[in-house]
Amino acid sequence: MKNLRLFFISLLLIAVTPVIAGTATYEAQPSPTPADENHRELFDYELNYTGNSSFFDDHGKFGNGDSLYNDFSYAHRFLITGKWYFRAGVEYERFDFNGTNNGLPDHLQTVHALLAFEYVVHDHAGAGIEIQPGPYFESNVTGDSIDIPWKVWVTFPLKKDKIFAVIGAGGSIYSNPIVAPGGGIIWLFSDHFRLEGVFPKPALVYNPSDNWEFRIFGNLFYESYRTDDVITPERKLQVHNAVVQYSEDKAGVQASYSGLKPFEITLGGGVTVRRDFDFFRAEASAKTNPAPFVKFEVTAKF
Repeated sequence: MKNLRLFFISLLLIAVTPVIAGTATYEAQPSPTPADENHRELFDYELNYTGNSSFFDDHGKFGNGDSLYNDFSYAHRFLITGKWYFRAGVEYERFDFNGTNNGLPDHLQTVHALLAFEYVVHDHAGAGIEIQPGPYFESNVTGDSIDIPWKVWVTFPLKKDKIFAVIGAGGSIYSNPIVAPGGGIIWLFSDHFRLEGVFPKPALVYNPSDNWEFRIFGNLFYESYRTDDVITPERKLQVHNAVVQYSEDKAGVQASYSGLKPFEITLGGGVTVRRDFDFFRAEASAKTNPAPFVKFEVTAKF
């Protein structure tokens, strides 16, 4: 928790406008910790399973299904100056869908680059710009499956050492809308208890010790993919080479243990409130009812 407090104190060194508009211009201040306090090698693997639930379209033609999510990422941080880093890596994500043979995609996937310029204190990125260019597709990689999701964010204090605001935005070529806002507040109630009320991943966090963390969290996930042939019983959803914006809204709890350095292991679960296949250009979608989910994640930092 000492590191977390140092992270927020260090955010006093940055300003909102330079981060969004260009290179920051500030006079570097002495730091009580060495410049290599941030890990350079970052690994992450996450597995989510959401149980079976029915679709609730107007005509009842889509049946039911469950879903499995796998995500692997690796990135390396390159020190630029002070606490500013360039992060470069790669990420592979895949959703697999099982259940009623309703003509919707049975999987969606992407392999994309991770490119970011960010201000980092004790492995927390307080401000930055990130892009994730690559193909977002069902089975076939084509030129029009290339997308460039992006996000930009900055953190600054509202009440010294206590309350911080986060302002951000994100979007992509194939998202709907193309640009969406994000952000919120971070409130340090004590050295062990805090609110990270920042969307799209708000959380209430309790750290009883340096090795344990407990979260009550939400997660609003939205990502767009280029599909192949989608032939469903719904006349509006008989399309080829269409864009689908797939989303999941989750709420749950999780526990993380970081005593096995350099690994951190997380187990969690809760409710996937909604899964949505939104073919917004065809003005048609298919949504599911709530279903339970479980989560496993392991991260490593060197």
